[in-house]
Amino acid sequence: MKEEVPEDDVMEQGEMSFLEHLEVLRWHLVRAVSAIAVLGIVAFLFKGFVFDTVLLGPMREDFWTYRMMCAASQRFGLSDLLCLGKMNFQLINISMAGQFTTHIFISMIAGLVLAFPYVVFELWRFIRPGLYSNERKYANGMVFYTSVLFITGVLFGYYIIAPLSVNFLGNYQVSALVVNNIDLGSYFTTLSTLVLATGLVFELPILIYFLTKIGIVTPDLLRTYRRHSIVGILILAAVITPPDVASQILVFIPLMVLYEVSVYVSAAVLRNGRNAN
Repeated sequence: MKEEVPEDDVMEQGEMSFLEHLEVLRWHLVRAVSAIAVLGIVAFLFKGFVFDTVLLGPMREDFWTYRMMCAASQRFGLSDLLCLGKMNFQLINISMAGQFTTHIFISMIAGLVLAFPYVVFELWRFIRPGLYSNERKYANGMVFYTSVLFITGVLFGYYIIAPLSVNFLGNYQVSALVVNNIDLGSYFTTLSTLVLATGLVFELPILIYFLTKIGIVTPDLLRTYRRHSIVGILILAAVITPPDVASQILVFIPLMVLYEVSVYVSAAVLRNGRNAN
């Protein structure tokens, strides 16, 4: 009787055809999507916490970010300069199934965020057998670092970018005669887009790692175009934040730090490649 060979071992030995590789990939994707669906259902069941506590948190005056800004303002002798007032808008639903479809949509987004480490793990399990032993050695911890960067970006987007955007856009008026009654879907789409976009932007060091591995990016290239990158990051910060200098600086600083980390990552990849040879 032929001994069954584990999936990873078979891929490492190069004994699988193209269609067999597709079949393996399919099952990795099935498990990843299943994890998103299961955690999405969990988020759906905990509707009160997800919506009242998490997503609608930036609408409340006692939200953590607003309290910290007000405390910092008073601590540095700025009086109430950074203390944000009451939100001058309310959310409305104008569609019969609007609240239900929003509930489902947000639950799936929550499932994706919660399952992200496992999704990366499944993709890594598929990619790993195709790497050389020295490449696996240097790529150890990839799932951990990718997950940490994404979660850090999500938290940064939720606690920094989203509250500032909600406060500015929700309270902005072209005239006192125009009242802000914001559609439920518009609010949640804006919030989820900002948070997910920030989580993905924080993956820059990982992206640079792979671009360096395939020879597209080098640390010298990153250093040469540092000034151009500063301008690009400033533009990006201006796009994803309200149009005020303080918000843009809050976003610019961590993105610039990530860029410098990416330069170090690129240099480390080339150095390890030379040592391996």
